[in-house]
Amino acid sequence: MPDRQRADARRNYARILAVAEQEVAAHGAGASLEQISRVAGVGSATVRRHFPTRRALLEAVSHQRIEALSARARELECHGDGRDALLEWLGDVVAYCVAARGLAPALAYDGTETETGSIHENSCAAMLNEAGEPLLRRAAQDGAVADGVTVADLIALIVGIALATEHHPDPLARANRLFRLAIAGLSPRGGS
Repeated sequence: MPDRQRADARRNYARILAVAEQEVAAHGAGASLEQISRVAGVGSATVRRHFPTRRALLEAVSHQRIEALSARARELECHGDGRDALLEWLGDVVAYCVAARGLAPALAYDGTETETGSIHENSCAAMLNEAGEPLLRRAAQDGAVADGVTVADLIALIVGIALATEHHPDPLARANRLFRLAIAGLSPRGGS
């Protein structure tokens, strides 16, 4: 019987995740957990057993997108200029955060980080941090990024921009404009 329970749990997880992806795409981070459980054909307790918090659900929904962004960072590691590679990747992160409703809230600081600022409590943010670190390090070695800038800083900036522009008539254009404005202050040379 335990094997059947595990198989049922795996099927429930997959069904809940598939429905959650659709609901988050349609309604953003505020997608109704009750609606997700209803459409998935499971009880709300089953949803909460698999995803004890809304953040856990958003992270699971966003995981595939984060993997794609991580792969993109790896592609850009040896790409020409360090600053250009970093900015190209960050532009991809902006575009994903704007297009993928629910991704920015999955990356957002929620007040649960420890005093040491452990980004690794948030698996999506941890994956992006790990992916972006080589790009940032290379750009910093090239003198293209001010001392002390971290990937976590840049992700927080992008999350803020994505959240601030989500109701704009053209959120991607507005987000890209705000990001370019922020980048102009990022470089020690004041470049854009």
